[in-house]
Amino acid sequence: MSGNANQKTKILYLMKILMEETDELHPLTIKELVTKLDQYNIQAERKSLYNDIENLRSFGIDIEKNNARTCAYYVASRSFELPELKLLVDAVQSSKFITHKKSTELIHKIGQLTSVYEARQLKRQVYITNRIKTVNECIYYNVDYIHNAIAQDKQITFQYFEWVVDFQQPEKVRKQFRKNGEFYCVSPWALSWDDENYYLVGYDSEAELIKHYRVDKMRDAEILEADRKGEESFKNFDLAAFAKKTFGMYGGVDAEVTLECRNELAGVVIDRFGHDVWMCPHGEDHFRARVPVAVSSQFFGWITGIGSGMRIVGPEDVRQQYKEYLQSVIQNYMD
Repeated sequence: MSGNANQKTKILYLMKILMEETDELHPLTIKELVTKLDQYNIQAERKSLYNDIENLRSFGIDIEKNNARTCAYYVASRSFELPELKLLVDAVQSSKFITHKKSTELIHKIGQLTSVYEARQLKRQVYITNRIKTVNECIYYNVDYIHNAIAQDKQITFQYFEWVVDFQQPEKVRKQFRKNGEFYCVSPWALSWDDENYYLVGYDSEAELIKHYRVDKMRDAEILEADRKGEESFKNFDLAAFAKKTFGMYGGVDAEVTLECRNELAGVVIDRFGHDVWMCPHGEDHFRARVPVAVSSQFFGWITGIGSGMRIVGPEDVRQQYKEYLQSVIQNYMD
């Protein structure tokens, strides 16, 4: 047996078998472990496996022995518990910016973090129908380019597109590149996941502004040799505050808006703006809140969706913009 070249990898295959094929409900006896090692063309004596199991325990793998008459072994705990893996699967499956193909690949890889038996539970829970997913596979490479550019302190270049109706084929949509297909040049500083989409937050040195871009709408991204710009603009930049005030990542003029809301909407305001937002009672049934927002049609749409229980009370120019927004919406239904 000592001449068997596979003996050098015996303990590795033993670890592989225990990690992949055992859990508390599915332990393996020493005899079964011998049989499974034989499938890898590895001969093993029963006594040597006891020593190997102890070595794996010393290495840090949580191998337990059951209390049944027939002694059997299993991996009792792993880096990720099953409920944690289910959360990861849910996050992958519900993420709009991850394609169906990549979702399937990632879920399969997540399943490899537990036993084959528990992995089946992960597969059963991923069938969520009619889930909207992106079709742009480039997003994974774009994210990699952005992370590398940030780490290397370099600018990136890319084309940016939007989806438009193809009038020659009305039932289809097509990509239409912004700026007639010219490449954007941006200094990347952060990635943000907002409203089920991934965004690059960067500095446009030509406009001297902080801007954001949907990562799934970027194509042909490349890292440039030029160093990043905009360090002063990002020195005190708060990404969380930026995401809170920017509805759907639509840009707009920054303003502190005062909202008057019915008391039952306190949770809605906190969910959107956080616990540190200024809130004060206003009468018995209402409260007022001062919130930082980027005033845009997306913000007005959010207010409208809440309904009559919330209204803008200041500043006056924002109130007027909102009235004009509502009038333009109503105008669409006047014919």
